[in-house]
Parts: sequence; C-alpha cells; structure tokens
Amino acid sequence: MVDLNKLRGKIVEKGLSQQELAISIGIDRSTFYRKMKNGGDFSIGEVSKMADVMRLTNQEAVEIFLSNKSHKRDAMKS
Repeated sequence: MVDLNKLRGKIVEKGLSQQELAISIGIDRSTFYRKMKNGGDFSIGEVSKMADVMRLTNQEAVEIFLSNKSHKRDAMKS
C-alpha cells in the first residue's frame, strides 16, 4: 500500500504540487487526484517516474510505495 501521507509530505518537501507531479509523470491531473483519493493505486511505471522526478532514495521509495500501512483499513477501524 502507498503511504499517502508520506507521499503528500514528500511532494511538498520537494517543492512540487500534485498537478506538477502528475504532469511530470505523464498522467492527467484528475487521474492523479483520483489515484491519491483511492489509496494510491499507481502503476509500477508511475511509481518509478515519481521516484525519479522527486529524486527519492531507494529507502524513501520503499517507505512510501511499499508501506504496510493501509489507509482504508485504518479508516475502517475508526
């Protein structure tokens, strides 16, 4: 699962907007927003491009994109 909080934080830390990141990885802004809203259902190619654009270390990419944290599961517990 994607850790969306970490992803959002990293986007801000890198001085990007979600729209700029979407354009940089070659997907429509609305598609990017929908994927963010629906738990980060990004393709491997999109993840790879995001890691490149944001210059993530391997560790950062793993922490963000291979997180064991499930936002849907956590929301259901509340």
